[in-house]
Amino acid sequence: MRLRVAIDTTPLLGQATGVGVFCQGALGALAARPGLSVRAYAVSWRRRHGIDALLPAGVTPRQRPMPARPLHALWSRADLPPIEWFVGPVDVVHGTNFVVPPTRRANAVVSVHDLTPLHHPELCNEATLAYPALIRRALDRGAWVHTDSSYVAAEVVEAFGADPARVRAVHPGVPPIPAVSDALASRVLSQVLPPGVDRYCLAVGTAEPRKDLPGLVRAFSDAVRAPAEVALVLAGPPGWGERALDAAILASPVRQRIVRTGWVEPEVLGALMTRATLLAYPSLYEGFGFPPLQAMLAGVPVVATAAGSLHEVLGEAAFIVEPRDHDGLVAALHACLHDEQLRQRLRAAGTVRAALFSWDRCGDGLEALYRDVTGDARG
Repeated sequence: MRLRVAIDTTPLLGQATGVGVFCQGALGALAARPGLSVRAYAVSWRRRHGIDALLPAGVTPRQRPMPARPLHALWSRADLPPIEWFVGPVDVVHGTNFVVPPTRRANAVVSVHDLTPLHHPELCNEATLAYPALIRRALDRGAWVHTDSSYVAAEVVEAFGADPARVRAVHPGVPPIPAVSDALASRVLSQVLPPGVDRYCLAVGTAEPRKDLPGLVRAFSDAVRAPAEVALVLAGPPGWGERALDAAILASPVRQRIVRTGWVEPEVLGALMTRATLLAYPSLYEGFGFPPLQAMLAGVPVVATAAGSLHEVLGEAAFIVEPRDHDGLVAALHACLHDEQLRQRLRAAGTVRAALFSWDRCGDGLEALYRDVTGDARG
């Protein structure tokens, strides 16, 4: 049976986020599957046609206009209007970002990428604080749950009392890093790094409290107090953790070697990622974590915390420390910056680890989930 699947691709609009990266990779994997007919929709009135150029071959954009704010308000308290009003008859609708619309006949899947609002509400903004109610609403309507990790799947079962048989972990693949020429890489680094610095620790992520970038700044400052030709490069857009991050940088004795790039184009990120001495990912909580796997794929050693699903995802291929462990993070950064044998060991282990995650496997898992949701085991 060829299943008709409608997928929410709203996260593709605007600057790429982790959810947008998941959507792009999953769509590419699903579009090539002969057993699926995939159509895309965006919950947006003005920008809905913006997804058309972002969809892979084989995915059809099909919808009537969907005003985001009124619909989200309605869906949070009522079962109308059903998604079929906007996309036509489908077998499965997959809400990729914590929200799945009500349906008339279609089966529903909602992606829950993490449960930060439940565990760390102090790290959230107003929009993300609404997610738990939306998840519960979807479960009450009979939706199945997709998560990026077994860690988050177990959290969903515990937090919402969801049926474990209807909560499925499917690991994403690793987002590809654009290949960059030596000339482009040299030009990027000459514009980013302070004069005389040719080695750097890279961090990738939005300046939000969950990423603990202020903690990384303090640990980096203690790890490189002695003169060293090494910098800290923070690549990512501003967020609601700006004040704390600015304060940490201002207080750092090596602040002249701390660089913020803001959001960067994929090619620039590719240059920064592939030339980094190491990647630091000191998150306080994660549902998956793309940047460490991207670094491993590029042969870059990784220092990360054991927060949320990170140990599940990274295994023993990263130098793992506990969240908020300042001394542990200082020691890990110092070791990776000064011990070439350690870096070589992490590079080798990381390459093997990153190869375990592919978009083809993700597509396999999602198609199996859709068939289980509809009761079609034939494929």
